Amino acid sequence: MVVEDICAALNPEWSAEWRLAALLHDAPEYVIGDLISPFKTAIGLDYKAFEMKLLEAIHVRFGVPPRLPDRIASEIKRADRIAAFYEATLLAGFSRAEALVFFGKPEETNFTLTQRLSALAPLTTADAQRLFLERFAALTHAR
Repeated sequence: MVVEDICAALNPEWSAEWRLAALLHDAPEYVIGDLISPFKTAIGLDYKAFEMKLLEAIHVRFGVPPRLPDRIASEIKRADRIAAFYEATLLAGFSRAEALVFFGKPEETNFTLTQRLSALAPLTTADAQRLFLERFAALTHAR
């Protein structure tokens, strides 16, 4: 949800379709789990290609183009990098110095978005699920 929020703030002109793509950007991890990059490499198959095929299937299922335009995919990646820093420092216990090493300095955002990101707090699983489903419903009904 954080990535979708960042995308919406940085790209207010985006349609609900692109925002839904941002919300679903990590959906393959729901199906196959979130593996760290070294483990993905050790598996031996082209794990990234496998994840992309799965994401394309998820997109089709929910009415998003299987392959996103490059500019949309780039913006989602950009938002994911910004989110990673804040999630690491505010939710995962990384020090700022550690996060800078692993994720780099987060890109500057507008004041309102920076304030929202700086206030990230952990949610219960039930609350996260409820909020995700509410956002998903809002975006799918807006299309």
